[in-house]
Amino acid sequence: MSDSTGQQRVQTGVPNAEAVLNGGLLPESATLVRGTPGAGKTIFGLHFLTASNEPAVYINLGEPAAYLETTAAQFSLETEHIEFLDLSPSAEEFQGDQAYDLFESGEVETTPLVEQIRQTVETIEPTRVLIDPVTELRYLAPDERQFRTQVLSLIDFLKSQGVTVVLTSQAAQSVTDDDLQFLVDAVITLEATADRRMLTVPKFRGSKTRRGPHTVTIDNSGMCVWPTLNPAAYHRDGEISTLSSGVDELDSLLGGGLSTGTISFLTGPTGVGKTTTGLQFLIEAARNDGRSVLYAFEESKRTMFKRAEAIGLPLAKYVGDGLIVIEEIDTDELTSDEFTHRIRTEIEDRETQVVMIDGVSGYERAFRGSDDPAYELLKIGRYLRNMNTTGIIINEIHEITGDFRATEHRVSHLADDIIVLRHVEYRGELRKIIGVLKKRTGGFESTLRTLEITDAGVSVGEPLSALRGILTGTPDWNDE
Repeated sequence: MSDSTGQQRVQTGVPNAEAVLNGGLLPESATLVRGTPGAGKTIFGLHFLTASNEPAVYINLGEPAAYLETTAAQFSLETEHIEFLDLSPSAEEFQGDQAYDLFESGEVETTPLVEQIRQTVETIEPTRVLIDPVTELRYLAPDERQFRTQVLSLIDFLKSQGVTVVLTSQAAQSVTDDDLQFLVDAVITLEATADRRMLTVPKFRGSKTRRGPHTVTIDNSGMCVWPTLNPAAYHRDGEISTLSSGVDELDSLLGGGLSTGTISFLTGPTGVGKTTTGLQFLIEAARNDGRSVLYAFEESKRTMFKRAEAIGLPLAKYVGDGLIVIEEIDTDELTSDEFTHRIRTEIEDRETQVVMIDGVSGYERAFRGSDDPAYELLKIGRYLRNMNTTGIIINEIHEITGDFRATEHRVSHLADDIIVLRHVEYRGELRKIIGVLKKRTGGFESTLRTLEITDAGVSVGEPLSALRGILTGTPDWNDE
């Protein structure tokens, strides 16, 4: 595989890591994969060695080879082409005169360990070598200078043999690996916290990389990287058109409908009809053979089907046709980077034209482990705009009546359009109203209209010119 400049790259074997590394590692380079115990360094190394069927050598200075082969088998990684060079110290080698003296000489060529590595590499002729962990050599060298000299000479030898090298390092506050970071061409840092695994690339000579941190997951299939979303890296030209709701009066409120490539908020309290109104746009897009995806954070697909059937919306039909996709997202099911990857797949691989997120509160609960869910949602909105994709975001206001608020989540600046739905009391009855607070891409009606959702569908009434004070929380009707 080559990068954006046509330069050939070496694949890491870790899904999606190449997107972060601009195509992969540079051939005949040395990369340090560093992290605390349990961060995934050995699994990364196993992916690297098994990404190609060409001969490879695993220089093991830590866990026994049998354990490593068992670990690889758990992730269905084939190791038949890997030579495991087990140099981990045994109990006998620490007894009496047999204590490790592998680095007693200043010349790499004369040390037993390096000579064993040299013979193995010259015999196997690998294209990939993993040294795991290289920091174990520090304890075998008489001093720090000797350690650095030996490691640098070992790296130079492997490169001269046409080998791409990965070294792992046990990064800890008590023992730093800053010297190793200077010796290699690239540094990949793996971190593991209680809530998240992350990957960053603080150093990569001769190539650009994608800024992190990026989410890392490890499951039965192994390690996977989920690159963080950078909206500025994406752009797609397209015609600016209008997405109709299929309800003439609602389209009239919006000056014709929603403009493609914009982000529209449907905001209001519970039960006012936000999701149902949003579904109108998805169904109308499907009627014109447009594909939409709805990410449901608040309610189940089953509930949506029942609600749509009750008012005559053919939601089930278009879901069955594949023109509308509904994905239920539970709390802690995904990381925010995994979620944005799903959105990207829908838009870039499946040509989805409309994305609906229902709704903001559920989104923030689902990704509470994220540093700033509101900021992540802002990035999603920018990405959708850059890709000329229409976004619809359902935003719940928790107070059913009272003082008006457009949103409660510091995200209103994301919206190109804000459609307001409210409950009002009129002569002892609870009524629904709808209006447009903001629309960046064109004109719209400044009036409010009644909204009704019945078994006949969604209907929007005539402008309510007699309604006063809705934004004060104490509306007044002038029937004169």
